[in-house]
Amino acid sequence: MTAEGKIVISTSRQASVVDPAVGAGLPQVDDPQKIAPKDARAMGKIFFDRLQVLEEGTAEYQYARNTLIEMNLSLVHFAAKRYRNRGDGQMEDIIQVGTIGLIKAIDRFELSREVEFTSFAIPYIVGEIKRFFRDTTWSVHVPRRLQELRVTLAKAKEELATRLDRDPTVAEMAAFLNIGEEDVIEGLVAANGYTAGSLDLPVSHAEENSSRKGGHTFAEITGCPDPNMELVENLHALAPLMQSLDERERAILRMRFGQEMTQSQIGERLGLSQMHVSRLLTRILKQLRTGMLTQE
Repeated sequence: MTAEGKIVISTSRQASVVDPAVGAGLPQVDDPQKIAPKDARAMGKIFFDRLQVLEEGTAEYQYARNTLIEMNLSLVHFAAKRYRNRGDGQMEDIIQVGTIGLIKAIDRFELSREVEFTSFAIPYIVGEIKRFFRDTTWSVHVPRRLQELRVTLAKAKEELATRLDRDPTVAEMAAFLNIGEEDVIEGLVAANGYTAGSLDLPVSHAEENSSRKGGHTFAEITGCPDPNMELVENLHALAPLMQSLDERERAILRMRFGQEMTQSQIGERLGLSQMHVSRLLTRILKQLRTGMLTQE
């Protein structure tokens, strides 16, 4: 600490002088990406501690969140190294989706977990990168076992077709690979997920040429999950947990999520500080989340 009351943090390249008076009691970091990993861990705890009590949307909250993102971008580059053989053109996309994983980890991290943020964040970053490859390779989500089986079946089909001078049957492919016929069928069906057709295509040629102009398209007859069903299930599970809260706790939730009041507005209504409201919300939501997980 200098004579002026400022904290000096050593970095990998140069020292960075920070002012504790800036950013609602947070240090002012001019270049977060230059902070050495050891210092970043210590600084991260300070920023995460303040982030939990700062109100979302405020300049102070954005400063703390953005500093944490920049300070931990090295984790994204570290995780992306294993995919560098995929070419420079795709590496930029990998870094971008990895950063999304980092942001999710920052938003969900709690110091009370008593784990290092690095250990918590890496699975989020790698998960987003893997999801990127999955979504840009397959048109629909297919289990890895079936993705690998598709490649095996394609090679077997090509080899048997050369031997037999015709396309092999399911039974012949199953015997050749020494697997069950059901596995072959499952793999062939899964292979359809590698490419996708247009939902605007007619259901059939007969339908297309029917007296009804235009016929039916796949989009017209294809259903989809109703997102409201999950909402109903969650509300049904949440109802008894809400009854276990006292009147003030239910009022806080009603004002925060029903009336969309800020923490400061709730504090004024109840005669509490914004920080006290933030801590109450954290405790209430943790209690409800634990109850929901226990029911599952």
